Amino acid sequence: DGYARATGKVGVCIATSGPGATNLVTGIATAYMDSIPLVAITCNVGTSLLGKDSFQEIDIAGVVMPITKYSFIVKDVRDLAKVIRRAFSIAKSGRPGPVLVDITKDATANTTEYIQQVPDVILPDTAAITDEDLHTAAELIKEAKRPMIFVGGGAIAADASEELLEFAEKINAPVCDTLMGKGAFSGEHPLYAGMLGMHGTKYANFGVTHCDLLIAIGTRFSDRVFGNAAKFAQNAKVLEIDKNIRTTASVIGDVKEVLKRLNPMIGQYDHKEWVEHIEELKLKFPLKYNLDGLTGPYVVEEIYRVTKGDAIITTEVGQHQMWAAQYYKYSKPRQLLTSGGLGTMGYGLGAALGAKTARPDKTVINIAGDGCFRMNMNELATASRYNIPVIEVVINNHVLGMVRQWQTLFYDHRYSHTVLDDAVDFVKISEGMGAKAFRVTKMEEVEPAIRKALAMDEPVVLDCWIDQDLSVFPMVPAGASLNEVFDEEDMKNNEQSV
Repeated sequence: DGYARATGKVGVCIATSGPGATNLVTGIATAYMDSIPLVAITCNVGTSLLGKDSFQEIDIAGVVMPITKYSFIVKDVRDLAKVIRRAFSIAKSGRPGPVLVDITKDATANTTEYIQQVPDVILPDTAAITDEDLHTAAELIKEAKRPMIFVGGGAIAADASEELLEFAEKINAPVCDTLMGKGAFSGEHPLYAGMLGMHGTKYANFGVTHCDLLIAIGTRFSDRVFGNAAKFAQNAKVLEIDKNIRTTASVIGDVKEVLKRLNPMIGQYDHKEWVEHIEELKLKFPLKYNLDGLTGPYVVEEIYRVTKGDAIITTEVGQHQMWAAQYYKYSKPRQLLTSGGLGTMGYGLGAALGAKTARPDKTVINIAGDGCFRMNMNELATASRYNIPVIEVVINNHVLGMVRQWQTLFYDHRYSHTVLDDAVDFVKISEGMGAKAFRVTKMEEVEPAIRKALAMDEPVVLDCWIDQDLSVFPMVPAGASLNEVFDEEDMKNNEQSV
């Protein structure tokens, strides 16, 4: 999965029968939810033993049916090459996703003549793009006074960053993104307005609330984005595909191809007052955090500064994931690799190994939480064995931070099963698996530790201790509208008014 996200190519994983196959299920579901092209190859018992509850037999094709684009069972070695070719084609074409190929034991043991074949070129899906839809979109854009562009992971999958930049600059509109869309439009561009949704910026959430045309590009509008669907972008016409949000108009097709056709149809527009309004919101509601001690945002900002914004960042899932999305400015696509749709704790370290294998020229850093580190720390041994020089930065607050934050804000401080304060020493564990490891407890220790890790060219773990009660802000409560976004300052003002 990490290999596929870092390159845009099809990733491959292989597992044995029974429990080996079922161990892939969460990874396959992760790829399915985030539209990642993947071919998962599993093996099964011999054809004569199928359906007899044989040792380590499992109907893995049936198990993964809801979370794959297609599943194959190969019982004859003469079919194998054809099926593999088809699997790669299906995984990469249209909306990308995972494909399973299950091969019986006798098919792996038998032989056949192999005939080399050049893979077919997979062209973008353009069948549904119509001139009528494009003209409707162009007319809506022309009429808009306060347009806002909202970008998701589909723009990255389509390699549409150049076309998106041209589009945004032509219509002179602010651009916000999803977690999966990070880097499709540069976070360093003046028109960039941050991430939208539950932990998005106030200026992105208020911008979408006040815009008169929301242009959604390559996004499915997940519940973490729209909050309350009935109150989402109430003042705006929405240009996208009707799925989770009712839209005014839509253009269906490959994002890159749609923008290639749409850009020549629109003029150069000037929305100076609207853009200046968003700039004022940026100044009024900046992302900020406590500077009195070591925090997750400070660590992420230091990583951004030391790497000059040029690293590939993978993450696990939780508070650290949101801080990585908020405080690292992704200027290029395929820089942030993270589990968006499924929210898979344990995703990041394996993805980092895949990304570094795919892109050995890039610095690859996995930002993790201590809860997630416990789920996949054994992969440090893999990194050491193959000398894959990834850096693991553990934002260690000794709790399951995101769950604890919800327990604090919405469950009257009832902390159930979230405290991880025990005697486990991440530095010693990491060293025991062959990695170098350092503990960081003060702000002034962060930069030297990052520089030291970068210079080592081997697996390194930085165990960064932060306070257990730090929260991710801003925040939109689940089911609330985007204009109900709040931060710590709002909470203090509310307490004083009460």
